[in-house]
Amino acid sequence: MTIEAAVDSYLRHVSIERGLSANTVAAYRRDLGVYSGWLAEQGIDELREVTPATISQFSIQLGTREESPLIASSLARMLSTVRGFHRFLLDEGLVDTDAAHEVKPPKSGSRLPKAISVDQVAALLAATDGDSLQALRDKALLELLYATGARVSEAVDLNVDDVIDQDIVRLTGKGNKQRIVPLGSYARAAIDAYLVRARPALSTRGRATPALFLGMRGARVSRQNAWLIIRAAADRAHLDAEISPHTLRHSFATHLLAGGADVRVVQELLGHSSVATTQIYTLVTADTLRDVYTSSHPRAR
Repeated sequence: MTIEAAVDSYLRHVSIERGLSANTVAAYRRDLGVYSGWLAEQGIDELREVTPATISQFSIQLGTREESPLIASSLARMLSTVRGFHRFLLDEGLVDTDAAHEVKPPKSGSRLPKAISVDQVAALLAATDGDSLQALRDKALLELLYATGARVSEAVDLNVDDVIDQDIVRLTGKGNKQRIVPLGSYARAAIDAYLVRARPALSTRGRATPALFLGMRGARVSRQNAWLIIRAAADRAHLDAEISPHTLRHSFATHLLAGGADVRVVQELLGHSSVATTQIYTLVTADTLRDVYTSSHPRAR
């Protein structure tokens, strides 16, 4: 089997048999495209020609190449894809040994999530004030993102029926795992205004869809559209910080923990499978406390 055919077989496996999301499969496809392209440049066109030394050389090249060298986290992701691919080849009997078994990804330092202050969030949300269809939609989307800590993909995938009893929203996260997250009064009011005054008009502009958030042409808002909506609001609010949909998720978690919320409750709200992932946010609040202490206590320095 050619390397190209093996890659196609692996992508079908992770898509159909393992049920990974389309976004994850697309990321695997990009990673393996880089890998197979590099193998071709080395004159390797047979799977059995790949050795541990080959993959080590590939790893070194990715991190040291002149054009866009990969940082540790990106390199670790790339090698994780390659390891999964070679493990699949062995399981399917396409090779006799797993050439990537001993290849270890680089250790990446724990990167603290970027959050903005409560005042900055307020400014961002205020930048969506208005009575136009677009303003009502944008306000509802941003208020929901901050009120629930939803991933942007979870927010744009919402249907109208996922807003339950006006104060609860049902989010579908990674692995199609559903969780229930409460809505605060601000988000509830923004969504109510959008559903009554904007969505009916937007829905007449396109085909019938159950989607909660609609674009100006009546179709479901995409992740890219959501990013542009947030970026435009950040520009209007004159925020210097880099703002993305994930910024609101990070801020949601950081502000909850700073306010005294239990880390396991925040874990449940975020849809993290492991509390260790959520505990990264406690480092953010600890850093904030340390900064305040250092600048305020008379004998701190």
